[in-house]
Amino acid sequence: MTPETIVLIVGYVFGFYMAWNIGANDVANSMASAVGAKAITVRQAVFIAGILNVVGAVFLGSHVTDTIRKGIVSTQVLGDPELALVGALAALLSAALWVSFATWKSLPVSTTHSIVGAMIGFGIMAGGFSVIQWAKLGAVVLSWVISPLFAMVISYLMFKAIVRLILSRKTPVESAMKLSPAFIGIAIFIVILSFLFKTPVGKTLAIGAPAAVLLALVLAVVLGWLGKKVIQKLLGDPAAAGAEEIFRRIQIGTSCYVALAQGANDVANAIGPLAVIYFIVKTGVVGAKVPVPIFLLLFGGVGIACGISMAGYRVMDTLGHKITTLSNTRGFSVDFAAATTVLVASKLGLPVSTTHAAVGGVMGVGIARGIEAVNFRIILRIVLYWVLTVPAAAVTSMVLYTILQRVL
Repeated sequence: MTPETIVLIVGYVFGFYMAWNIGANDVANSMASAVGAKAITVRQAVFIAGILNVVGAVFLGSHVTDTIRKGIVSTQVLGDPELALVGALAALLSAALWVSFATWKSLPVSTTHSIVGAMIGFGIMAGGFSVIQWAKLGAVVLSWVISPLFAMVISYLMFKAIVRLILSRKTPVESAMKLSPAFIGIAIFIVILSFLFKTPVGKTLAIGAPAAVLLALVLAVVLGWLGKKVIQKLLGDPAAAGAEEIFRRIQIGTSCYVALAQGANDVANAIGPLAVIYFIVKTGVVGAKVPVPIFLLLFGGVGIACGISMAGYRVMDTLGHKITTLSNTRGFSVDFAAATTVLVASKLGLPVSTTHAAVGGVMGVGIARGIEAVNFRIILRIVLYWVLTVPAAAVTSMVLYTILQRVL
């Protein structure tokens, strides 16, 4: 077996391990609010998220990856393919180890920030502190504050609106059914815009902002009206089911979208460095952009699905049950807040993390019931792990880079 083949096999193992961790930690939190609100069971969440992530990764995932994730390390370091090869291997394993540790502790962390930290460690070892884009690292630190706060405000306001317009009324079921096209429509509006602006396929379509808003608005109105008809058919007698049951149906849809979008966007955290390894081994060179074969996207999607099914319940339990008590209306508010935060902040050029937004959303609906309804001990532990993500992944990457350089 040639050295190149051995390196490629090791790359596949590390890449699959990273994809597994994305599923176990990052993607699990997309279904956490639905599981916590009892909209679906853990087994159903695992099944739905697993399938949608494979679909999102293969059909919506990017077929071209930036050599260095988020441009955190200067591209001059990549002049030597051997350095890039060792760096990509070290980054994959170190990021995966940190996410794995956080999953073991049942705490949600950002896999994107783990890769960023790992690339910083590799960059420092390969080219010194001068090759690190410190301003971009500052943007990552900002996201620890921006994402959760933004989502917390949105979920708080959304839940308060639901309470005022529906839950506090004399006939909440009638109010919920009457206003269901509006709530379905507003969720669809955000979903369509997120698809057009956030997924690789949407960016390829390159629909301008005015046209995208108009398209999303038309689809929101049509699908909102259709959604009401579907819910009426599914429930039979809405009065017997209750207002929460109406939102249960809506929430399943929003959670499915988040899972699909994460498959499209987050697969790059595992497959980006693996594509670099594959490209270097096959061609002997590396560029600023690297093509990603479809089978690698499928490979990453399957890895993510395996992670959800084997360990996703840990993070789901933390977000769904340990921060605050969730109902279907609260769960809908959380999903809506997370999707809106990621969309709006990314369009404004602000750094965001879906993980951080989901945690902020859960806090928002908890605070809407009163400060005492939120478990701040868990929140502090989660925030501590967010802060530790970049330095922990960087230091691990430095150690692994040194070891791999001597071995390979």
